[in-house]
Amino acid sequence: MSLSHSEQTAALSATQRSLLLRLARAAIVHGLTHDRPVPVSLDDYPERLRAPGASFVTLHRQGRLRGCIGSLTAQRPLLEDIVHNAHAAAFHDPRFPSMTAAELDDLTLHIAVLQPAQVLNFHSEAELLAQLRTGIDGLILQDGAHRATFLPAVWESLPEPREFLKRLKEKAGLAPDYWSDSIQAWRYTTEAFP
Repeated sequence: MSLSHSEQTAALSATQRSLLLRLARAAIVHGLTHDRPVPVSLDDYPERLRAPGASFVTLHRQGRLRGCIGSLTAQRPLLEDIVHNAHAAAFHDPRFPSMTAAELDDLTLHIAVLQPAQVLNFHSEAELLAQLRTGIDGLILQDGAHRATFLPAVWESLPEPREFLKRLKEKAGLAPDYWSDSIQAWRYTTEAFP
């Protein structure tokens, strides 16, 4: 039996969220000694967690970013995606060295489960900005090989839409004032926890 689209995007229960956070941490702990995420047997978990899903796992230490890796599209079971991304955030985020065991005690994990992205249609930067829902939307921006995303949580540090877009362009390797008729954008929402 497979889940319908609405069942796949339904909110996770508190029990499921707690389980995903525990498994994400277990992937990091396991990675410290085995250099790979903890293996999981999908049959041991609820169908909702075995359905395809896209996620980002963000790590913080002492209130500072320590790693963030994710998937923009659902290409594997949500549970596997989270375990993979937790391990990658700890050991393969190119902005940081691999995590050490000494960092585990004050490590905070945040998981964002992405809803399917919606293409945005616009003809100017002003039209794109007008479609953004501050504090709600994550945004994917692409022009040729330049591509980047900001999760909805980034609005907390960049609450002004124009600045949000400028910084996303920079993340994609573009100039902050760059504009082209070939720019594409998609917005998405997330279920973020804890």
